[in-house]
Amino acid sequence: MDHKLSPELEDLRRTVEEFAHDVVAPKIGDFYERHEFPYEIVREMGRMGLFGLPFPEEYGGMGGDYLALGIALEELARVDSSVAITLEAGVSLGAMPIHLFGTEEQKRTWLPRLCSGEILGAFGLTEPDGGSDAGATRTTARLDEATNEWVINGTKCFITNSGTDITGLVTVTAVTGRKPDGGPRISAIIVPSGTPGFTVAAPYSKVGWNASDTRELSFSDVRVPAANLLGEEGRGYAQFLRILDEGRIAIAALATGLAQGCVDESVAYAKERHAFGRPIGANQAIQFKIADMEMKAHTARLAWRDAASRLVSGEPFKKEAALAKLYSSTVAVDNARDATQIHGGYGFMNEYPVARMWRDAKILEIGEGTSEVQRMLIARELGLVS
Repeated sequence: MDHKLSPELEDLRRTVEEFAHDVVAPKIGDFYERHEFPYEIVREMGRMGLFGLPFPEEYGGMGGDYLALGIALEELARVDSSVAITLEAGVSLGAMPIHLFGTEEQKRTWLPRLCSGEILGAFGLTEPDGGSDAGATRTTARLDEATNEWVINGTKCFITNSGTDITGLVTVTAVTGRKPDGGPRISAIIVPSGTPGFTVAAPYSKVGWNASDTRELSFSDVRVPAANLLGEEGRGYAQFLRILDEGRIAIAALATGLAQGCVDESVAYAKERHAFGRPIGANQAIQFKIADMEMKAHTARLAWRDAASRLVSGEPFKKEAALAKLYSSTVAVDNARDATQIHGGYGFMNEYPVARMWRDAKILEIGEGTSEVQRMLIARELGLVS
């Protein structure tokens, strides 16, 4: 892997960096405090083509790849994680399943609007009793042969982008039958927003990501056409594993951005904050702490870019994606803690970005596979788990 970005990717990085600092940074704190979704910022991200970065131009995309998406996510997360996770979930969980597994009709119906940011997509996987055990799905879908419709019943939780005014669809995993050994046949089905029986709960009261949308969803005899099946019937679980493998690279890039943002804020604060007659950055204790933070962010960047490069070149990347996600989420938490400490009392004040970063960091060790799951995956790839 060449450590230098191509001219096109460097242009993208600079463009998103400027957008994050000039547009997102001045406004996002107020949205965060009000727990309000930043529609205008998201619309501007759509106009920039960020939601279409890794998709073909024939479907309204930008013709890029996961490396391009990761670069955009990292730059956004250096300033704010709520807008970064809105993009990550909209692309990796909302649009990517349709791009990878959808029929030509499904792609042409949904992808142009998803790529433009006109609508957002969500992925309904996690359930109240499931958590990391996605194979324990209890949501069911039966095919009503008289009407040729799927009838869906169940509940999903912690679903990002699922209840905004511009949410257009949720792809739901549901048990559609049983295997010969009695195990569940899990399928993925597209449910358009507003379908009768599809209920979106009020937003969660969250510790962090307060300017993003996260809801519980319920399905009560929800009927959608049989043609809304995404991919093969009974292959929904395998599809979900593929989506999560790729999504972990995106989350790793986001976590790296948060870790780097903590460095950015700490350097600036250490130069301007004076104590005992000099900037606190003149103290070796502060210098060493920030140096360690930079080391971690830099290494996390190498890890996610390596995994992304393997993905886009068609090489195996499962282990590298898990390594990148595990390491970057860990250092995001570490750097957020240290940045808060460097800021002292001001780090506990919401007007300072590091307070927001501290609140946003922890979920990165949980979402899209907990740190424990990543270690399990790495051990399996090393041949230690049968």
